[in-house]
Amino acid sequence: MPFYTLQDVPQELVTPKHSTALGRLITGSQVEFGILSFKAGQGAEVHAHPHEQIVYVLKGRMKVFTEGSETVIGPGQAAHFLPNVPHGTKMLDDVEAISVKGVIDGVGHKT
Repeated sequence: MPFYTLQDVPQELVTPKHSTALGRLITGSQVEFGILSFKAGQGAEVHAHPHEQIVYVLKGRMKVFTEGSETVIGPGQAAHFLPNVPHGTKMLDDVEAISVKGVIDGVGHKT
């Protein structure tokens, strides 16, 4: 059973096709865990992926775009993105968030 110290996991651009998030990822065979950081004004363009994903905000606020609606979430709140549903985000502040995403064919966040 592996154990991790998150500060020892290299920080990387997490989803370069869709967003500017920097993060540290721990990838298993079925799930990937990440701590993501965004600067105010950054975010993820509207996109969809076959992975289920939950994003939990630790600090800051983000606007979430999905299915024609916009919702602002902040510390202690989460967004649950179902597979293949278009969604995007825009950071209203500097944001730190936990992201948990399913792994499909060895791929999680780096779609």
